[in-house]
Amino acid sequence: MRDTFVRTLVELAKEDKNIELLTGDLGFGVLQPFWEKCPDQFTNAGIAEQNMTSVAAGMALTGKNVFTYSIGNFPTLRCIEQIRNDCAYHNANVKVVCIGGGFVYGSLGMSHQATEDLAILRALPNVVVLAPADLIEAEECTKALAKYKGTAYLRLGRGGEKRIHDKIENFQIGKAIKVCDGAKIAIFSTGAIFEEVTVAKDVLKAKGINPAVYTFPTVKPIDKETIEQIAKDFDLIVTCEEQNVIGGFGSAVAEVMTEMKQRNAILLRVGLNDEYSVRVGNQKYLRGQYGIDADGIVEKISKLI
Repeated sequence: MRDTFVRTLVELAKEDKNIELLTGDLGFGVLQPFWEKCPDQFTNAGIAEQNMTSVAAGMALTGKNVFTYSIGNFPTLRCIEQIRNDCAYHNANVKVVCIGGGFVYGSLGMSHQATEDLAILRALPNVVVLAPADLIEAEECTKALAKYKGTAYLRLGRGGEKRIHDKIENFQIGKAIKVCDGAKIAIFSTGAIFEEVTVAKDVLKAKGINPAVYTFPTVKPIDKETIEQIAKDFDLIVTCEEQNVIGGFGSAVAEVMTEMKQRNAILLRVGLNDEYSVRVGNQKYLRGQYGIDADGIVEKISKLI
């Protein structure tokens, strides 16, 4: 995803000289194409992410369209005061980009595991929150954010994510994307955890269960219309996220369902069960340890039904 993001941003920045990219002293192997082709639109802010965010806010308030870039929790939780006070409060045109959402940097321990970011950024007024599931969604999210006026958060994987879509027609911030039809059960996911959902779907189909599948590249504003329709027509909605279940994507879906006057579906949220990871390992290993891999998704759905 990160290569797709950079490639897309380079093309956009070549056409729009107001686009600026700031990095917190990392990502040079990935960001090199940007500074080579748009050298006057690139700044290395050093290992000072709070300063980077405040500088981005200042640049945005002078008319620039600014993207900040770092890994895991560094551009988000480390900078939450600056995002809130300097960016979101002023509706500044700053897009915070996290590479390595969830357990991508799991081998570096919980300090590098971005597992509360969706909930915390979603709680800030005036902040759009995006988490694409594949390369095509990442490209479309980047294009949409370049046009969006205001503060936003883009949560990306690292690399090697599978491609879901051949193309997306009429991508819009705030709209879910149907991957396949199904009956009785609908699985919603956000972000790169979708690769586990695809495996889980195939296993469930072999068991005679045919779930509909939707990706939600936008966590905020959430697609209320799709959620409400599925909640009326289906028996079970399952949300999958590489994130704490408290306050994240599943909570956003729950909020919509709770306010419905009539609905048929119940909700199952799959994610970290309000805990930090005390284990260390790669992303795939940690997904399995905390029951959010394909096997865990299948087990939770099978047990419930």
